[in-house]
Amino acid sequence: MQIDLPEKRYYAIGEVAKAFGVNASLIRFWEKEFDVLKPKKNAKGNRKFTPEDIKHLKFIYHLVKERGFTLEGAKLHLKEEKKEALSNFEIINKLEDIKNQLLKIKAQL
Repeated sequence: MQIDLPEKRYYAIGEVAKAFGVNASLIRFWEKEFDVLKPKKNAKGNRKFTPEDIKHLKFIYHLVKERGFTLEGAKLHLKEEKKEALSNFEIINKLEDIKNQLLKIKAQL
């Protein structure tokens, strides 16, 4: 899944939910379920997600929505194989980005 978010230090929950195509309530739910998600909260209590949080959300989305893991299965997968699985996921994401860029270049030729 290609998530289009501009490079920023913090993202509001609304823009994160929109980028993932889900409700903000699902993002809040995942925040409670997955301890790797730790968005900062301002004085009003609004969540501010960092690029690291977005990376974790992409991986959780991939496991739950694309690969069909249960929440418990995704939690277990994150705990047991966190570094290896996350790095494999990042490699796949980078390769997909490169592929998309090459396709854009090809279309311009």
